Amino acid sequence: MAGKIKIKTKLTGDVAEIKSLMLHPMETGSRKDPDTGEVVPAHYITQLTFANNGKVVMVANFSTAVSKNPYFGFKFSGASAGDTLKTSWVDNVGGADELETTL
Repeated sequence: MAGKIKIKTKLTGDVAEIKSLMLHPMETGSRKDPDTGEVVPAHYITQLTFANNGKVVMVANFSTAVSKNPYFGFKFSGASAGDTLKTSWVDNVGGADELETTL
């Protein structure tokens, strides 16, 4: 599922505002397929991490209670223009993705 992170950043002084969208099905494991009647297996992001120049600035632990294609936004201080922001996630079935961007 590579290449499924979209991110926007805005820097005001030393405060970075991050807005991210992860394209992911986020299946709970309790929904039935309308065509077959079989339970759709659980498939969801378990951890989302943001690191600024290699230093973790935010970690979010998810469960089945998060909707499809989760949107996540936050702010952190101590950022500078030109810093590298790495966004990465892992899911419950071994999938992963990451994206690096420059502030």
